This record gives sequence, C-alpha cells and structure tokens, in this order.
Amino acid sequence: MFPKSTGIERSFQYIRLITVTTVIGCLLFSGFVVVVSSRASRALEANASGRKENISAEARDHIRSFHQYFFSLEPDEKVIKANIARALYLADASALRISDNLRENGYYVGVVAGNISQEVAVDSITLNIDSYPFYFRCYATERIIRPTSIVTRDLLSEGWLRYTARSDNNSHGFLIERWTILDNHDLKVESR
Repeated sequence: MFPKSTGIERSFQYIRLITVTTVIGCLLFSGFVVVVSSRASRALEANASGRKENISAEARDHIRSFHQYFFSLEPDEKVIKANIARALYLADASALRISDNLRENGYYVGVVAGNISQEVAVDSITLNIDSYPFYFRCYATERIIRPTSIVTRDLLSEGWLRYTARSDNNSHGFLIERWTILDNHDLKVESR
C-alpha cells in the first residue's frame, strides 16, 4: 500500500508544479501585454494630438492643392477634366458653380483650341483658425502661356474651411465652402 500512496503523492506534486508554472507564465504574459498596449496607446495619443497641432499646415496645404488643381490647365480635355474633378473633391458647390460658369462660357474649350497652358503659384494664404469654420484668403499668381504671349495675372480668393471625413480623394479632411474669386486681373503681358 505504501508504494501506491507514494505514486499518488508524486502525481499531486507534478500537478502542483504544472499549475504554478502555468500561473507564473500567465502572469508574465499578462504583464507583457500591459506594457505593449501602454506603448501603443501612447503612440495613438501622439497621433491624435498631432492633428490639432498641424491644423494650420494641413489647412494651408488643402487650400494650395485646391487652387493648383482648379487653375492648372493644359490644352488637353482629359487633363482639364481630371484636375477639375480633383479640385471639386476638396470644395463644395461654390467651386462647381464657378467651374460650370467657365465651361458654359467656353473657357475650357478655348484653352484646348488655343493650345494654352495655365499654371498657378500660391504666394501666401491667410488663415484664421480661432473661429470655426476657418476663414481663409489665398493670394496667388497665374501664368497663362499662349503661343504668342505669356500673361501673368493676380489671383485673390476667399472661403471657409470645415472638417469632413478623410478619404483617398481628400486626405486632409477639410472642405472649402463659399469659395469666391475676389480679384483676377492682368499684371503683365509678355510677347513670345
């Protein structure tokens, strides 16, 4: 009888050893998970605060991108349509109205027919992020390159920015509203 009780005693010792080892392993794994998740949560907080800190830079880039898409034209109907479509993802119906007016007045047809290239350089952007939606004014220079001349024009526009969902077509998550062109006059004309 004594040998059987020794075997049972030894079995209980093995069970205790396996149980203690399992508990210690679970505690170590839990500690590891807590440390890793803590680091991940700090990284997420850093990304979230980055949006607030970069509002001004992102808003300015959104405005700059919109103006470059809207006003950069080549004598190619597909390029014009692609650029205007990209611009319209960044703005509301006010930009669509201006684009429709240009189309109805034959501006885009004239660009293609006249072999005209148009480019825009944004000089500066004033932005008020103290009140929402954010008011902006964009100061830019347009160059209209024709076969016989190069026209340099002053461009001044204004509008408001509001938050919208980020997407592949609108990576900054802003939408330009109530956009208007305040001034667009010739500065100089050079013969070619």
